[in-house]
Amino acid sequence: MDYLSHNEAETERLGEKLGQMLSPGTVVAYEGSLGMGKTAFTRGLARGLGCTGRVTSPTFTIVNEYPGRIPLFHFDVYRLADCDALYDIGWDDYLDRGGVCAVEWSENIREALPEDTVFVRIQRHPEEDNWRIITLKGVDPL
Repeated sequence: MDYLSHNEAETERLGEKLGQMLSPGTVVAYEGSLGMGKTAFTRGLARGLGCTGRVTSPTFTIVNEYPGRIPLFHFDVYRLADCDALYDIGWDDYLDRGGVCAVEWSENIREALPEDTVFVRIQRHPEEDNWRIITLKGVDPL
């Protein structure tokens, strides 16, 4: 299902709606280039999961953890060479901890994603540079 976001606040609201309907153990895999709004979407996702901490990109830490009604484990795997590096940092343990794993740059570790992964693709609108088209796959429409 495609959604149109006109600004960062709308991107966050869409993430929040998704977060409200997710269950423990869900993996959310992001696809989209730099600056498309993956972290903004994750801020909303965190709110929807009941997380209250400040959400930032885990670019250098690889994973940030946010406690909430359902914990959020926010990964940025851009710097990981392959799935082996992901498993080395405890991917299986995160999957077993009963939270939601949100993964930026998921195309780098596609083989490690479960079959029931929810995919979120964020891309620039072809006619309006500030607008985003957000495509959700693997989840019922919001």
